Formats: sequence, C-alpha cells, structure tokens
Amino acid sequence: MNNIKNKKIAIIGAGPGGLTLARLLQMDGFNVNVYERDADENARPKGATLDLHEESGLAALQAAGLMHAFMANYRPGADRTRIVDQHGNIVFEDNDTDNREAFRPEIDRGPLQKILLDSLEKNTVIWNSQFVSLKPKQDSWLIGFKNGDLVQADIVIAADGANSKIRPYITPIKAFYSGVTVVEGAVYSSATACPKIHALLNGGKIFAMGGEKSLIVSSKGDGSLVFYTGCNTDENWVKTSGIDFSDKSQVINWFKEEFSDWDPVWMELFKNASGAFVPRPQYCMPLDQNWETIPNLTMLGDAAHLMPPYAGEGVNMAMLDALELSQCLKHKAFQNSKEAISAYEKEMLKRASETADMTMQSTKALHSAGALNFLINVIGGA
Repeated sequence: MNNIKNKKIAIIGAGPGGLTLARLLQMDGFNVNVYERDADENARPKGATLDLHEESGLAALQAAGLMHAFMANYRPGADRTRIVDQHGNIVFEDNDTDNREAFRPEIDRGPLQKILLDSLEKNTVIWNSQFVSLKPKQDSWLIGFKNGDLVQADIVIAADGANSKIRPYITPIKAFYSGVTVVEGAVYSSATACPKIHALLNGGKIFAMGGEKSLIVSSKGDGSLVFYTGCNTDENWVKTSGIDFSDKSQVINWFKEEFSDWDPVWMELFKNASGAFVPRPQYCMPLDQNWETIPNLTMLGDAAHLMPPYAGEGVNMAMLDALELSQCLKHKAFQNSKEAISAYEKEMLKRASETADMTMQSTKALHSAGALNFLINVIGGA
C-alpha cells in the first residue's frame, strides 16, 4: 500500500513545474505546500511566451484538468514563425497552424501561472519564502527560510530553477557552459515603439540568423515583445566585456559593433528597449549525470536538467517531470517514497539526457554558418 499520501510534501519554487506538481498531487488529496521566494505572483516581469507541446506540457495540463482554462487563455496565431536573414529578409514562413501534425500553442507566462495558481487550494503557495537551509530530522527535513520561518516536511521537491539552492543537497554535479551567451531585452507597446520590427513579427516569433549569431524576437499578449541575442562567447564574457548592461548606450554600442554586418532595422529593438538588458550565459547539465536516490528529496525542471532554450523544451520538460513524479508518488505499486522517487529519477534522467543532447546540437547549429538552413529544415520538417 502506498503510504506517501499521508506525508507532508514541500515544493520549493512556484514556476510552472512546481505549480503543476502541486495541482496534480492535490487532486488526489496529498498534503502539499509550495514555497516561493517572490513576495507575490506579480513580483517580477514575465519572460517570453511558452510553446507547449502535446506530449509534455499539454499532457500535464490535461491530467490536471486545466485544458478548458488553457484554451480560454492561449494565444491563437502566436506560434506563427518567420525565419529571416540578418538583413531582415524573410527566408521561410510557417503560418500553417491548421495543418500541423501537432498542436503546439503558445501562452504567456502570466496567464499560465494564473491558471495554475487558481487551480490550487487556498494558501497552498507560501510567498516571501526564500530557501536558505535544509537539515535532516529523523525521516523528514527541516527547511529554513530567509524570513526566519522553519518548516518541517516529509518530502522536499526542488522546483527552484537554474540556480537551484537545493540541488547541491542531492548531487555535486554542476552544469557546463554551452558556448553561447544571450542578451535579453524587452520593448513595451511595440506597435508604436518599434513599428518595423512589430510588423515583421506579425504577432508571432522571428528567428534571425547570420554571421554565427542569432536574434530571436517574441510577441506577447500585452502588446510588448521580448528579444534575445545569441553569440558565441567565452564563459566569462559578461564580466570581461566591461559592459554595464543597465546602461542602454553601452549595450547599443556593443550591438552596433558585434552585429555590424546586420541591417540597421534591428537597432529599433535596442533603442526602444525598456529597462535594463539582462545577459544570460547559457549552461547545460552533463548528459550522463546520475546520483543515488534520496528517499525523501528530489528535483524537477531546470534544477534537475538545466539546458539552453534553443529547442523550446524547458517548460515542457518541467511540466512533464511534474506529471511523471506525481504518477510515481501516487502509484500503488511503490511501497515507499524511495521506490517512487527512484522510478521517477531513472526515467527523468534518461529523457533529459536525450533532450539535452538534441538541445546542444541545436544551440551549436543555430550559431554556425549554416544556421538558416538548419532552422528551415527543423521547422519545415525536412
């Protein structure tokens, strides 16, 4: 008989993976809380739209009984994709959303978060809870938070993202640098702030490639857009470049120099960007990572298998982790939490290794001389 249902479960991190897991467990009467460092659900700006896949992100929402809410909030047409060269010429367009083999709809992070939060029991998420320590106490854990709270839980699940503070309690294995650093920016009211790029974007996504560099632009439902440059750089480039990324003029000067062979139309993004730019060196967990299962501690999403975003799998992997972990914890075949967690980790690590391998190949290809042809083949299904 599965005795896990009676245990107190603490999920650290209220991203899509953590919230999905909480919903799936609560549906079966599990005692679960989510601890999140943010002060509230609106504490930070939401990034690019999310492209959910049928076999992963959407499968998790289906199991969570949330497809109706999803269909009311997703953005039809936001998966329209234009591949362009560095001069802004469209070389491939993917607008055929009706005849897709797979339904891969886009949803903004804010609405997805709200759908998941609204599905949870009241006070499931404990905000303003920044994790600081984990100490064993008999067969359970004492979790310490920056605000002074101390919580006891029978099972702890790390859903605290790329810089997980709980991962080191599970394994010393660290991520390796992918070779690419991203610089992220955002433009509000893009229709008026950068009309040329807004028109090219056409409510969807732009993938611009050239000179072994990438520039990805994504529209959002609130009329804003986010964009990401990708360049092959040294791991410590953010520090050694000397650029103050909160100083727009310095970033503009860098872009002019680094992308000097690109059309001036792209400058519209940088000149009209809102707030500071964010540099993000891209990391990936080793493809062969493994660790010995701990009976009452595990992780999901980026905490478990961080990888660059160049295959669109991050949120989908996290939500599929949540689905599979919930299924293992609920499964009557497992006598205890160690058996359940072990079964989950075995499958998760195998799946993550395959996806990370594909992602690293894609990351390299999109920042190579043959980037345009590679992406056309991927999106065009050639």
